[in-house]
Amino acid sequence: MRRLVTLIVFAGIVVAACGGGTPAPSPAASVPAAASATPVTPISVKAAYTNLTGDSLPIWTAMDAGIFTKNGLTVDLQSINGGSQGMAALLAGSVEIISVGGAESLSATASGGKITVTAILTPVFPYLLMAAPDIKTAADLKGKKIGISSPGGSADIATRKALKALGLDPEKDVTLVPLGSHAQRTAALFAGSIQAAVDDPPNTAELIDRGFHSVYDLAGQKLPTAQTGIVVQTPFISAKREAMQRWIDSLVEAVAYMKKNKAQTVTIMKKYFQADPAAKGFEEAVEFYGSEALAALPYPKPELFAAAQETLGASNPAVKALDVKTILDESFVKSAADRGLDKK
Repeated sequence: MRRLVTLIVFAGIVVAACGGGTPAPSPAASVPAAASATPVTPISVKAAYTNLTGDSLPIWTAMDAGIFTKNGLTVDLQSINGGSQGMAALLAGSVEIISVGGAESLSATASGGKITVTAILTPVFPYLLMAAPDIKTAADLKGKKIGISSPGGSADIATRKALKALGLDPEKDVTLVPLGSHAQRTAALFAGSIQAAVDDPPNTAELIDRGFHSVYDLAGQKLPTAQTGIVVQTPFISAKREAMQRWIDSLVEAVAYMKKNKAQTVTIMKKYFQADPAAKGFEEAVEFYGSEALAALPYPKPELFAAAQETLGASNPAVKALDVKTILDESFVKSAADRGLDKK
């Protein structure tokens, strides 16, 4: 049985902003490294991923398959508990590169943060709205508790979209419970402290085994969103432009690697999930993320932010007025595309 990794954060954002990240697992020695190329002068970067989900597969794969190393990056990779804490760590300077949702990027910019989004790894909602066994219909969700990570975060936006599609009012018909992270949402479902939450593979396999079921398939709708992006403080672009390019190159190559090396990618994913070797759902998760959810060329397009801007803008005039194009830089993905890195 897979162990859910629940990172307990003391004092929320303050801890993250002060460097409360957890070191990522060391690269797996059993996974073959990517083919070496002409050596380049290494550049060191501090980076973090903020959720234990398939969205992070390109980062994990680039780390464990030796792609970062091949491209001349020495990466200090951390795990931070949720997007809000991750953004706080970025703005505090504890990390230089973060993977985080579009909602967090809009909120940070509206609050005065100077950030740039250089890629959107997952341009669709990858979720199913999973409900407890006694929830038979959408109407049964009325009056129930539904878990999200943080108000205004990516899971919150996805949950609201699913509820509205089911004819429910997220503000009146249910109670949305902020839990901090994806892993904590899943743990709360198992514990019975919430009755529904959005989740994705491989967690959905274990949920189904325990009697949970999907009441709405967001993933099947292929709804565009800035689910998970690569974000830096804007000065990083000029200060370490070569590092930024190598990072994006590595992620593009990692997605291509995943498609050709599924068994190795399953091994990598299980390591970061700290899963038992016999844990279910990881093969399906790698197939889903590699074939359907992750972008081969992760251009940060402004239209991907529409769902987040609509939701957050309803209560935040600064988000509503934001010109999203001003925080996007497509040049790094374009460079990778021009060199055919997605075909490697």
